Amino acid sequence: MNGAAKGAIIGGVFLAMVGGAGYGVYTLVGDAGGDGGADEVSALSEGTGPVKEKEAEAAAKAFLAAWAAGDERGAADLTNNAAAAQTAVGEFRTKAYVSKAVITPGRANGTTVPFKVEAEITYEGTTKPLAYDSQLTVVRGLTSGKPLVDWQPSVIHPQLQKDEKLRAGAPASPPVKAVDRNGEELTAEKYPSLRQVLDELRQTYGGKAGGRAGAEVWIEPAAKEAPKRTLLTLVEGEPSTLRTYLDAKVQAAAEQAVARFPEASVVAVQPSNGHILAVANHRKDGFNAAMRGNRAPGSTMKIVTAAMLMDRGLVAADKPAECPKTVTWGREFHNLKNFDLPPGTSFATSFARSCNTAFIKQIKPVDDDSALPKEATEVFGIGLDWKTGIKSTDGKVPPATGASAAAAYIGQGQITMNPLNVASITATARTGVFRQPVLVSPELDGRTVAKAQRRMKSSVQQQLVSMMKLTATSGTAREAMAPVGGSDKGAKTGSAEVGGADASPDSWFTGFSGDVAAAAMVEGGGHGGEAAGPIVAAVLNAG
Repeated sequence: MNGAAKGAIIGGVFLAMVGGAGYGVYTLVGDAGGDGGADEVSALSEGTGPVKEKEAEAAAKAFLAAWAAGDERGAADLTNNAAAAQTAVGEFRTKAYVSKAVITPGRANGTTVPFKVEAEITYEGTTKPLAYDSQLTVVRGLTSGKPLVDWQPSVIHPQLQKDEKLRAGAPASPPVKAVDRNGEELTAEKYPSLRQVLDELRQTYGGKAGGRAGAEVWIEPAAKEAPKRTLLTLVEGEPSTLRTYLDAKVQAAAEQAVARFPEASVVAVQPSNGHILAVANHRKDGFNAAMRGNRAPGSTMKIVTAAMLMDRGLVAADKPAECPKTVTWGREFHNLKNFDLPPGTSFATSFARSCNTAFIKQIKPVDDDSALPKEATEVFGIGLDWKTGIKSTDGKVPPATGASAAAAYIGQGQITMNPLNVASITATARTGVFRQPVLVSPELDGRTVAKAQRRMKSSVQQQLVSMMKLTATSGTAREAMAPVGGSDKGAKTGSAEVGGADASPDSWFTGFSGDVAAAAMVEGGGHGGEAAGPIVAAVLNAG
């Protein structure tokens, strides 16, 4: 695509190629048909080996010309998944209501060709522009040997994932104006990581709260229960106001805090009532890992384990707890960098220093494989089918024996949690009472909130809080919690080895300050105080 400026007719569509840059402009109008790329197909030669850049340019040019001409069959035949491509290209006009589009390809980079789409969506007399950048990759056809577009939904729109579709029209759920506890509006523009949460709130409560649907362009999710993701509002609907328990100030701090680390998530809750104050994620996949993740929580689980041990009278905060370098239970376990603590060291200090062996050595005295799961469920409400107002995943603490039991005591093995679960654990430790986290009032839809079987023993709760305070002031959480003002603060660090010995551990951290409890997780972030710790500290300060 080098040389002087040229003009060509492809399938009835004028293609303008500008100078040596090789940029083309395609136009699709209404039901334009035609042959769209047949001439380009014949120009694509069969071959072997890696696709050359010139072949990628030719294949991309032919595909985009066919797409622009509205020739879905011609475009589909230039991909390695003709059936899926033909449907998507056809539905670009018929289901997304694209009445006009200008497609401008950029310069190829190897086998990848970027392009820009400047479309117009027309629905029931309303027309609005929708512009975006996308790209495609060209691969060698397995049987034909021809260079073909590697079909992905993201070719049509970059936000489309597997089995998702671009749609326009009147959505089923009217819009909602979500506000925080003080009436301040919460928008995805101001709080980007709330986008999925706000979409779910609309899907669940839009029809219940009143309001009138307008017209929109959205991404239809692959799963029926997943929320639609709005891309463009064509006709404004009449939103209803939906009050949440979020706190805009805490949410803003959470957004800023997670933005410092990739693959980070945090949740803040109010221990006195279970209200969720903030939910934030900073992830490439857009997944709400803060509320729906399921990864080993590492030593933050020691809050539950310690409560269980004290509940049974096997340990006490001020009594000695042996902390050797290693201990064997099914296999050998060790402390970070193989540290040990002197004889006579208290259990509180072992907790504050996050001594693994001090906890694992208690398995034999406990002599009950179900002890930890019972404590988690009966006192901390883990696994009781929480109904927060949007989708969330319950923590899992299954019975375990041998090495798996030892791993469970320190938050690894088969145990899975997310920041919501761990923040709730800290909130329960803070007050001694499990209050199921909620994002919106249960009165909105009459849903049942989970209740724990029993409250924590007062003596256990007092010791647990004192040990978490010790951890925050002189233990593994001291550095991360230093910026948190006041003396009424406690914390627990955690790191969980996931994905093999060579992988960096997940960073976990949870803490409380006053009537705010928070937990954060950074996948591959290292040890608890290094990444997750500063996130929690920032959120606690905002609360």
